[in-house]
Amino acid sequence: MKGLPICCFISRQHKHPFKRSEETMENPQLMSNNGSSENLNQAANIVVNHDFSNGLHSWHTNCCNGFVVSAECGDRGKPSSSSRSGGNYAVVTNRTKCWQGLEQDITSRVLPGSTYSVSACVGVSGPLSGSTDVLATLKLENHGSATSYMLIGKTSVSKEKWEIVEGTFSLLAVPERLVFYLEGPSPGVELLIDSVVISCPSSSKSESASIGAGDDNIIINPKFEDGLNNWSGRGCKVALHDSMADGKIVPQSGKAFASATERTQNWNGIQQEITGRVQRKLAYSVAAVVRIFGNNVTTATVQATLWVQTPGRNDQYVGIANVQATDKDWVQLQGKFLLNGSPSRVVIYLEGPPPGTDLLVNSLVVKHAEKIPPSPAPVIENPDFGVNIITNSQLDDSTNGWFPLGNCNLSVGSGSPHILPPMARASLGIHEPLSGRYIHVKNRTQTWMGPAQMITDKVKLFLTYQVSAWVRIGSGANSPQNVNIALGVDNQWVNGGQVEINDDRWHEIGGSFRIEKQPSKVMVYIQGPGAGVDLMVAGVQIFPVNREARFKYLRHQADKIRKRDVVLEFSGAGSSSLLGTNVKVVQTQNSFPIGSCMSRTNIDNEDFINFFVKNFNWAVFGNELKWYWTEPQQGNLNYKDADDMVALCQKHNIETRGHCIFWEVQATVQQWIQALNKDDLMKAVQNRLTGLLTRYKGKFKHYDVNNEMLHGSYYQDRLGKDIRANMFKTANQLDPSATLFVNDYHVEDGCDTRSCPERYIDHILDLQEQGAPVGGIGIQGHIDNPVGPVVCTALDKLGILGLPIWFTELDVSSINEHVRGEDLEVMLREAFAHPAVEGVMLWGFWELFMSRDNAHLVNAEGDVNETGKRFLALKHEWLSHARGQVDVQGQFNFRGFHGKYAVEIDTPSKKIVKTFVVDKGDTPLVVPVEL
Repeated sequence: MKGLPICCFISRQHKHPFKRSEETMENPQLMSNNGSSENLNQAANIVVNHDFSNGLHSWHTNCCNGFVVSAECGDRGKPSSSSRSGGNYAVVTNRTKCWQGLEQDITSRVLPGSTYSVSACVGVSGPLSGSTDVLATLKLENHGSATSYMLIGKTSVSKEKWEIVEGTFSLLAVPERLVFYLEGPSPGVELLIDSVVISCPSSSKSESASIGAGDDNIIINPKFEDGLNNWSGRGCKVALHDSMADGKIVPQSGKAFASATERTQNWNGIQQEITGRVQRKLAYSVAAVVRIFGNNVTTATVQATLWVQTPGRNDQYVGIANVQATDKDWVQLQGKFLLNGSPSRVVIYLEGPPPGTDLLVNSLVVKHAEKIPPSPAPVIENPDFGVNIITNSQLDDSTNGWFPLGNCNLSVGSGSPHILPPMARASLGIHEPLSGRYIHVKNRTQTWMGPAQMITDKVKLFLTYQVSAWVRIGSGANSPQNVNIALGVDNQWVNGGQVEINDDRWHEIGGSFRIEKQPSKVMVYIQGPGAGVDLMVAGVQIFPVNREARFKYLRHQADKIRKRDVVLEFSGAGSSSLLGTNVKVVQTQNSFPIGSCMSRTNIDNEDFINFFVKNFNWAVFGNELKWYWTEPQQGNLNYKDADDMVALCQKHNIETRGHCIFWEVQATVQQWIQALNKDDLMKAVQNRLTGLLTRYKGKFKHYDVNNEMLHGSYYQDRLGKDIRANMFKTANQLDPSATLFVNDYHVEDGCDTRSCPERYIDHILDLQEQGAPVGGIGIQGHIDNPVGPVVCTALDKLGILGLPIWFTELDVSSINEHVRGEDLEVMLREAFAHPAVEGVMLWGFWELFMSRDNAHLVNAEGDVNETGKRFLALKHEWLSHARGQVDVQGQFNFRGFHGKYAVEIDTPSKKIVKTFVVDKGDTPLVVPVEL
């Protein structure tokens, strides 16, 4: 379920209420300036249409309206001063909030490390006495992170004259989207803008920082200064240009650009061979300036890709990065890659737009990636753990502090639970009663309507907040209803938890969130039931969680669940004289399974393998066992990659999980399968089962039989409901030694009602009733901002089935390595301390070889980062060591984690070392040690 972007709340332009902000906000249409209005010192100005000579092209109003007054119309009573250019100026009107103004996307025109000066001529008009401030601001957006803002400059403006707002900025890294805008006057006051200049004061500095500069670029002729030398077309033709489209398209930098033309396939593009210039195990950064042209295509994905040929003549394709390119302006594509092995050939190429559309390239840089120092651990003053940041949560003051989102009505009722929801109670450790009062929301005409509260000034960066409330719905619903606690963080929807309700009882809703970049506005709101259905909300709690306090509790739980009392009983010649002899016990390996995902290319990197073998005892293959990999075309089988990986794991005594036999989500099913009729599809499914499980019989301890059945239904839709259970039955017949798992995501975090524990339980029971030998429960664990009691509650619910639970694809993500490490520790400790959990698999650990950004434990070139150090410290904590002396009974007692041990005894004549294993058990383990 998605949330309503804040912009839509304020502007009254109600778009679809459950669309994320990136799906609803207008995409800036950047326009190439033909140079007619650029003069004097504007040659270096990166602002397009800086003086509004082309109307509002390339400019966009921010939830308000605007128009341009032409020079011919004069100033029409507007302010005047020598600062006025005398040309056109923009008028921003219908402003209802101070932050509303005029903006332009400048992402592709800003270079990292360069310092830019900003100068804008501004004025005001309308109901204003005295003066007001006008601000120049940058908005920085990155996918998956909170939007941040940077104030550039501010000036005081009155109605009498134009003023200049000035400032400078420099960015170490350019975000995915960078927007410049002017804002500030009070609501109702019109903002006037005469001209805007953003330039790099030193042209030489700008040139040296520009793409294509620098001697360490391994691309030859990166800016086409030597024509098309060293460049070629990949399945198409390439051409050189100094301009196109009657001069409307010119290079962003340099004198020329290239086009890949006469393209008949998406993969056609422009390429350069870099064999011999790229080294294995080195991380490279890639930056290209690209755009598209022709075929009536205005926007398309452009991707940088590596074609790698291995010494065995196998082809590999490595996706580096992609960007949405337009036909209006140049954009910058950025990414990184690393080669694990020693290839015989390497070619980098740009591809992606649909056939018939030209791909234009202005420059390409590939160089050794700069190592960016990690962020320090965040310093959070007065975190106020457990303190509710919601105002008037108990409704002692009616609905003060709350406001209705949309045209609904709020009132206070009584009769809600007097106790805190269990997940909140587990975190807070208190049992203070609630008031029993609740917010009753009536006259709801949209699903997003409900109670809301602004919490902007109360949220602290990098703190993890737990969200909790009681919710209930009124009559009138004829189907299950989702209720969602959401946050509007600037223009981004953040899920704080959701629950599905199909009765008239109170339900607990719980979740979490964290903000890592300074927002300008944060609002919490409760939404979800259909139009016309009343919503009732009680006891809303949002509080920062004390993870260290939870860790203390989990250490105690782990001691009870993962340890055992051990009695070493010495016997043999000379044992009677051992009293007082020194004994040293060292645990060499904890038997709790902790594994990781790997790919075929990873095993060519000895550094990767060394870390893997040292720190993991289980493995899972990222793609190499999936059907689309082992049979990309019908009858064209590819098991070599999986064979190589199985052999490596067997060599190092690493157990393996088989992921996955089938994948129920249609988007993952190869086209040749989708083209089969029902009978042929059934035969293909049977062949897949027989071929895979016969080939690897006894080699995979687990199989994920049909991945993500709660989120997809392709095979069930095509072959009927029985197919799912039959997959399990057949797999069990072909390899009875393997434990067969269900596997799904968002089971543990409270943010997806499709895969909540209750639905997962019903799903498993349904399979078992059909005779499916389900042997294990897979929880993927792709989680954000984990909170222990929320995760533990899900595990408790699933634990009633009595099946082993595994986290099968665990990863966490934070831009700060310290916070990321804490997230990982939360998940590992919760798993290790829970009796139903029998193993954890990380979904990778090495940078550039993970599906999520900012999730790695080891940097691309092998440096263990702060997250990795936290992981290694935890593994060290879970090894038991003991020292002491043999007692009068000839024994030595200790309590230790399950796993492998070595005991060292120093007798007067010699040193003796024996090994033993501590298995699970409720009674003390007596280990005879024969001397």
